[in-house]
Amino acid sequence: MAVASPATLAIGLITAAALALTPATASAAPKPTEKQLRAELKTLNAKVDKLIEGYNAKRVALAKAKDAEKAAKGRVSAADEAVADAQKRVAEIARLRYQGGGPTLPGLFLTPYSGGGFAVLEQLTDEEQAIVQGMAAARDEKQKAADEAAALTVEIGDQAAQVAKERKDAEDVIKDIQAKLQELMPFGTGKRSDGSWAPELPSGSDNITSRMRIIREEIKKQFKLPYEVGCYRSGGGGEHPLGRACDFMMSTGGSMPSAANQALGDQIAAWAIKNRSRFGVKYVIWKQRINMGSGWRAMSDRGSVTENHFDHPHISMN
Repeated sequence: MAVASPATLAIGLITAAALALTPATASAAPKPTEKQLRAELKTLNAKVDKLIEGYNAKRVALAKAKDAEKAAKGRVSAADEAVADAQKRVAEIARLRYQGGGPTLPGLFLTPYSGGGFAVLEQLTDEEQAIVQGMAAARDEKQKAADEAAALTVEIGDQAAQVAKERKDAEDVIKDIQAKLQELMPFGTGKRSDGSWAPELPSGSDNITSRMRIIREEIKKQFKLPYEVGCYRSGGGGEHPLGRACDFMMSTGGSMPSAANQALGDQIAAWAIKNRSRFGVKYVIWKQRINMGSGWRAMSDRGSVTENHFDHPHISMN
């Protein structure tokens, strides 16, 4: 048995000591589960909606304040005209009394309106006094409305900036979560290194292939489906008897789907096309059109809502 040299022993001792002194690498934090990511995404979406709702409420309040200011200005303008008429009537009364030899209104004069307010003689009649008081009240109301509108404008500007920042922050996080959710999605089985797909036999009680089952379950996670999904059926040609196709129903009984369900069908079809290479989608049929990965093209009329695929997106797998 060979004996290790002193140099070899020394190197071994140094290496062992170095390893002993090296701190253990902290274990990486566990990745969040799909359920946790979806819950976080839902919370952030609710937060964004609340921010938008609050911002919109402030915009409505500002519009109302501006309307109030406009109405107040209108009342002030009407009061201006009323006071001008009153001034003319007072001057006419003074002139007539002077011409008739009767007692004049001693010291009768009017101080013109200025930004500071109105001043009138104590001898003005009750009617004239009421007009002037109404003028002052309208002016005060106008000023109050203008001040409130100005304050709201500043407040709206500040809040709009804050809302925009918070919304951008939330949207950035949402994008990150969506990217993580995309990473968590499974891949279709049987993909070859050259990008082609190996044939699969149907299996299970639902009589469909593994690839078809994977995308069907993923669509159920991604979207709230209104009706059952129809997959295997015997006869009739196409991929259904082979277990390689599913119909995602948007209505029942061959009727046209509601506007909301038509939009849902659009989303499912677009999602399947976007992820076709991940899952192994062969083609999608929806609304009398077929998409094999290079865009939609029209199909011939088959005579009914269902046959023309207006009530369900059809997804076929390789």
